[in-house]
Amino acid sequence: MLFEFVKNLASLRPVFLVVFCLSCDAGLSQDKNQVVVAADGSGDFKSLQEAINKSKAFPDKRVIIKVKPGIYKEKVEVFSWATKISLIGEDASSTIITFDDYSGKGEINTFTSWTFKVMGNDFYAENITFQNSAGPVGQAVALHIEADRSMFKNCRFIGNQDTIYTGGEKSRQYFLDCYIEGTTDFIFGAATVVLENCTIHSKKNSYVTAASTPEGKSFGYVFLNCKLTAESEFKKVYLGRPWRSFAKTVFINSELGDHILPEGWHNWNKPEAEETTFYAEYKSTGPGANPSQRVPWSKQLTDEQASKYTVYNILDGDDGWNPLIR
Repeated sequence: MLFEFVKNLASLRPVFLVVFCLSCDAGLSQDKNQVVVAADGSGDFKSLQEAINKSKAFPDKRVIIKVKPGIYKEKVEVFSWATKISLIGEDASSTIITFDDYSGKGEINTFTSWTFKVMGNDFYAENITFQNSAGPVGQAVALHIEADRSMFKNCRFIGNQDTIYTGGEKSRQYFLDCYIEGTTDFIFGAATVVLENCTIHSKKNSYVTAASTPEGKSFGYVFLNCKLTAESEFKKVYLGRPWRSFAKTVFINSELGDHILPEGWHNWNKPEAEETTFYAEYKSTGPGANPSQRVPWSKQLTDEQASKYTVYNILDGDDGWNPLIR
């Protein structure tokens, strides 16, 4: 009897192995927590979106997507269930995610013009360029992020109007050692955001920020030790204007080029916003630093007030998030 059983099992072996291997592959696609994306086909995926689609939903441990140098022309979304995603490039200047949608292109509007959209919490990106290549045609978002506890390190953000949309009234985001360029309102939204050691480059006489900080929030946009630059022909740039009436934007120990206007801030033709916005600086340097000539409704912080503007104090929230600990 035993001999007959073994003999029969052997005859079924090819089918058994096929079923077994298919089962293993299905599990691997869900459990593997590190993959490589390469445009030249040398990795696990050629498409960033495919790698994200195959990631496990709400994983227990971080999912690491390594991105080889290349130009990835695709519109990419990190879904709300795709949490704890790390997108790691080798070199930001040669690892580029790009698309060319813009508001007014067919049914596209500002909030659907993005090249890269992040809805999944605990997102991390390093050594990546996020680009909207539509050109100076109006609102064209490179990064649209509504996720909480998100960090970008040594990344580049290339666009024109509305380069980065930081959405989500309860979202917190941290940009470290990044380069951001644009024309009008090219950093805008409602999230609480720290930008540290970043270069902010203006390509037009216009406005750098357009915060829409919700009423009651302690912080909106905070720039720590940043450098503001511009093309040489531009000399009339404002630090910010209020997209919503309770906008908060603060520059701490930042170097301001001569493109920044002496008045510094604009009320977006809403005089009533002067009573509700919070625009401030602390120890700005460079030719664009003119504390005595700023609009009277902006602030120059005292040492005591400025001491509250630390990364941890701004971003810790109710859960004690520290972006420098991952």
